[in-house]
Amino acid sequence: MLVSAKDMLTKAKAGKYAVGQFNINNLEWTKSILLTAQELQSPVILGVSEGAGKYMTGFKTVAAMVDAMVDSLGITVPVALHLDHGTYEGAKACIEAGFSSIMFDGSHYPIDENIAKTKELVAICNEKGISLEAEVGAIGGEEDGVIGKGECADPAECKAIADLGVTMLAAGIGNIHGKYPDNWEGLSFETLDAIQKLTGDMPLVLHGGTGIPADMIKKAISLGVAKINVNTECQLAFQEATRKYIEEGKDLQGKGFDPRKLLAPGAEAIKATVKEKMELFGSVGKA
Repeated sequence: MLVSAKDMLTKAKAGKYAVGQFNINNLEWTKSILLTAQELQSPVILGVSEGAGKYMTGFKTVAAMVDAMVDSLGITVPVALHLDHGTYEGAKACIEAGFSSIMFDGSHYPIDENIAKTKELVAICNEKGISLEAEVGAIGGEEDGVIGKGECADPAECKAIADLGVTMLAAGIGNIHGKYPDNWEGLSFETLDAIQKLTGDMPLVLHGGTGIPADMIKKAISLGVAKINVNTECQLAFQEATRKYIEEGKDLQGKGFDPRKLLAPGAEAIKATVKEKMELFGSVGKA
């Protein structure tokens, strides 16, 4: 059974660890992440971008697949199915489709419009018992067509959004999606500290978890980050493992590759990546 992310993130912030959000793109990725979470007894959040949802034939299909997989695999750890960087319309569609958590990314709107749209979604999510993530300050880089310039959020604007009653808040602190460039200046812990002081016990979210040094990850957690998103690292691990398998030429005597065997190395690589991140985030054994 899918659950809201509220309880797992409240416990994470209080316990000074973070729950990992790992984006899914197909059955194999989903299965790998769920099995790893169960093995490590870690709560987990499955992220779905609007593009990935469309690829998997729609949000209803994704929700049905994940719900059935949790049941069929005997998963007992808390699992939230979460819309990642959702539009206003996408958020409403995921609520209707059966997602247990959504993100409304209103960071590209003027703050007054971000507040108005977020406020409406808070009311809907509260009624249905769904957790809601909001964003202030665009995250840098590009993810599934969503582009941000990597600004640092205004702590006062963060408080205004937090006061609406959202479950968690993603605030730009110099983090970006994808690989970090060599000249990246690092996370702005001054901004993060100021935001936490104004938002209190609210769990904070760090997007762009791939490539951030371990010491920065741990410091961010100490300053209130309770959810960390990882996507690019899983993609790279999957790509490399699959590439090696193809180069070894293990097809069916010239008949092509068995897709189950072709995708297996990539799935195992994702398991290893998820395990490494869960251990770094401190969520192992916290289910």
